[in-house]
Amino acid sequence: MNIRPAGPADAAALATIYGHHVLNGFGTFETEAPTAEGMAERIAAVQTLGLPYLLAEAGCETLGFAYGAPFRPRASYRYTVEDSVYIAPSRMGQGVGKALLGEIIAACTAMGLRQMVAVIGDSANAGSIGLHRAMGFAPVGTFSAIGHKHGRWVDVVMMQRALNAGAATAPDAAGLPLSGH
Repeated sequence: MNIRPAGPADAAALATIYGHHVLNGFGTFETEAPTAEGMAERIAAVQTLGLPYLLAEAGCETLGFAYGAPFRPRASYRYTVEDSVYIAPSRMGQGVGKALLGEIIAACTAMGLRQMVAVIGDSANAGSIGLHRAMGFAPVGTFSAIGHKHGRWVDVVMMQRALNAGAATAPDAAGLPLSGH
């Protein structure tokens, strides 16, 4: 397995993987799958902020992708990043998510960020919850029945992991370039 930055040429493969989760799962609350062009715009938006947008591949097969994105647009959140991980259905449970998330954590740590959060759709999403727990995340709360998708109410599980010194010291880097007040 090779992990590398995603680029515009990867957008169609990533849109296919993400589209599966949009149309069949609860890990995302989107209800319409993005086009390859829309996915390319998402990749560029994340990378423009200096954040990692990575994919895992084996040969010519894209196995999954992960990225870090601003948690919220307000300037006070500039040291906090939210991770997202999506794996091809045939590759789930094979360590792809763990490898990708490990690289996202390492890249965000190297940027001097201090907190990483996971916003996990569906409290029954044992795979994602287990992945995050294995990578040092702790549950911090659940929003009950906050979304409605595929004919049922869906929870959101919030998990958090400190990066670098977390909240123990003042930040020593500029953080993300967020402009919200």
